[in-house]
Amino acid sequence: MKLPSLSRLALAALLGAAAGGCATTPGAAPTTSALAPPQWQAPLPHQGRLSDLTRWWQQFDDPLLAQLIAAAESVSPTLASASSRIAQARAQRVASGAALLPALNANASITRGRQDFVTPLGTTANAGLQASWELDVFGAAQAARNAAQARLEGEQASWHDARVSVAAEVANSYVALRACAAQLAQTEADARSRDETARLTALTAKAGFQSPANEALSRASAAQGRSALAAQRAECDIDVKTLVALTAIAEPELRSRLASSSSLLLQPQQIAISAVPADTLNQRPDLYAAARAVEAASADVTNARAQRLPRVSLSGSIGAARFESGNVEQHGSVWAIGPISITLPIFDAGTRTANVDAARARYDEAAALYHGKLRGAVREVEQALVQLQSTAERSEDARIASDGFDASYRATEARYRGGLASLFELEDARRSALQAHSAQIDLQRERVAAWIALYRALGGGWRAGEALVAAAPDASK
Repeated sequence: MKLPSLSRLALAALLGAAAGGCATTPGAAPTTSALAPPQWQAPLPHQGRLSDLTRWWQQFDDPLLAQLIAAAESVSPTLASASSRIAQARAQRVASGAALLPALNANASITRGRQDFVTPLGTTANAGLQASWELDVFGAAQAARNAAQARLEGEQASWHDARVSVAAEVANSYVALRACAAQLAQTEADARSRDETARLTALTAKAGFQSPANEALSRASAAQGRSALAAQRAECDIDVKTLVALTAIAEPELRSRLASSSSLLLQPQQIAISAVPADTLNQRPDLYAAARAVEAASADVTNARAQRLPRVSLSGSIGAARFESGNVEQHGSVWAIGPISITLPIFDAGTRTANVDAARARYDEAAALYHGKLRGAVREVEQALVQLQSTAERSEDARIASDGFDASYRATEARYRGGLASLFELEDARRSALQAHSAQIDLQRERVAAWIALYRALGGGWRAGEALVAAAPDASK
């Protein structure tokens, strides 16, 4: 179908003027390389064997940990919510892409009556296809599709981030339980020793070799030991129930698994970390998702601006018609191409301008959130590195202190049984030894927690290409 020359000139002038008034987008998604610091300020843990994050949990040499992580991932509401958001974003991307293509509808109708004063009473039947296509002259539909694609990739990356978070949470809870069990063993031994000391002191006091004050002190010490033991058991029970809530494993079954596994604290492999912060932070799915949010917001600005420009649409139809009246019957095909319509916004009380302003504000918000997440990611890595350095520096001193106080307690106990040391000296040595053992266990737990924090801060082995695939959860991360 040809337009008159005047109409073609008017259309060209109108579209050209509108295209000239189209502003540029706020910009593409920010890159980590341009915003990350040039180097880390904390020392990097590059001693020993460096492990691959994607297989890090298996290198703990504790099969139960991998089982607990897998169980938690299968029931995590956070992961379920992330999967739902992926499905929503994928559907939105399909809907946005469909706007770039023509729409085709089928229609059929039948009418009985008189169409006018001339046509006799009759039956008219029509059936056909009707097509419509809004031409994406200024890129509004393409921008909407780009925004939907960016949001889909962001949601897929967020799924991986949620998976890493669930694994880290379970691991921290498991480490806390193992540390609590180690503390419980120390507390049980201490309580038994206090009870034995109280028993012996009572016997010697009855024979007149110990004063009533010493007997009272030994009884008080034994009661204090039993109280500490009850409190430690309660803390371990709370840790078990935390794991039950995270994994949805029945408590009797979980306790059975815990009893059959190693009671030693986990010893994770060291993690390789690039000296260049940008290379390290590119592994974080949350930063990738934040960058995709900026990209989507930029596309939304383009879409909002395009809504202020003319809209061009084309339609057409083809079908069959049949008319019957008495002995008269007519039938045939009908078709039409057009009209080509142009809609030019003239007055909307500022609605479209306000939409552009809102889109730009959302872009600014997304960019600010990205910068904030990037700074937060740098902080998390730096803090984990500082914790690792600190625990490494303190570990040898903690071991020496524990061994020394333990030897001092054993020597004081021998002297006490031989009558060469007072009960006060024995209790003081006991407290020092117990505190040193507890501090060493806490330091071991703190170090493992720092490795887990570094694992999480580094993205858990995720790579940017994995944003396009959200596989079913497993325990590999």
